[in-house]
Amino acid sequence: MELEAINAWQQTTAGREEATLAPYAMHSADSAGRKYPEPSHPYRGPFQRDRDRVVHSAAYRRLSAKTQVFTGELGDYHRTRLTHTLEVASVSRTVSRAMSLNEDLTETLALVHDLGHPPFGHAGEEVLNGCLQGHGGFCHNRHALRIVEELEVRYPEFPGLNLSWEVLEGQAGRISKTAAAQRPLLESQVVEAADSITYDTHDADDAMELGLLTLDELLAVPLWAEAARRVRRQYANLQPSELRRAVLHELIDWQVGDLLSQAGERLASFGVESPQAVRQAPVIVVVSDALAQQKRELEAFLYQRVYRHPEVVRHRQVAQQRLREMFDQFMQHPELLPDRFHQRSFVVGLARCVADYLAGMTDRFAQREYERLFAK
Repeated sequence: MELEAINAWQQTTAGREEATLAPYAMHSADSAGRKYPEPSHPYRGPFQRDRDRVVHSAAYRRLSAKTQVFTGELGDYHRTRLTHTLEVASVSRTVSRAMSLNEDLTETLALVHDLGHPPFGHAGEEVLNGCLQGHGGFCHNRHALRIVEELEVRYPEFPGLNLSWEVLEGQAGRISKTAAAQRPLLESQVVEAADSITYDTHDADDAMELGLLTLDELLAVPLWAEAARRVRRQYANLQPSELRRAVLHELIDWQVGDLLSQAGERLASFGVESPQAVRQAPVIVVVSDALAQQKRELEAFLYQRVYRHPEVVRHRQVAQQRLREMFDQFMQHPELLPDRFHQRSFVVGLARCVADYLAGMTDRFAQREYERLFAK
């Protein structure tokens, strides 16, 4: 492409953002760049490129076969890590657009946020964290950074995906929110809030579909009770299945509306007019205190009735035991690792390398690998 055409595209991107984004949004022209400098793309901004690199990564594809809360043995209706990620991205883009933020950056952060989850969800994370005691432990948020900075091998010029500093910073902020010297960008704050909105809603939906909860039980929880009252003001005589779907929609719409209302008030109250001001201000993108309390009550209910449900715990324990046995087997026989990981173990250490290999597995592949290692 001719230089004049390239400059025209880049000017179009900058001009579009200047015209449509709020002053407190992260503009592509103000990006700090990448660890490994690259020339500008002729027709995509930096955060568009980041999004595309994540979508085309192997780690992103593997999310389709990784547990969110419920394993595949319990059915196939419930969310996977990928469908959860897509729902978070959908809510994030909605909020980002309403606030005139950078949607490309917001979506990229949403697509990356769960990239580091191992198989079997938090159950798998607990096992790997235990196995790596004395070796730095295991955190899925930190592992997502390892994936995009080291483990993905897709480009000859650099390791990882070479994402923009703003994406790396946003993901790093998820590791330890209390240790951060400054507040995250608004695009990062949006993803954090959207994640909470999404799992509070769909974990309950999945649990009902699997018969672990009934609609009547959820309607006794204040958040669901209020959502149901709002629905019934609009629709009379709904069948239980219709009421359930309507309440799920209302829960998301209500929480997003509350979030936007609070964000607007806080932006005005704190006088935020730039990304730099965002970094120094209190958190902007939060729900109201009343709604936050109702969300905490729902999460406590789900923890007791769903996440600790005997059937869920049983599948969880089986998966954890198998993952632990595989870790021990690879530690004793590193020659069983794929050659790439075996060679890498001499650089980063065997324990970390075994964990990297296991964390990259889907639930199905972990089961097949377990059968290969322990076939009688």
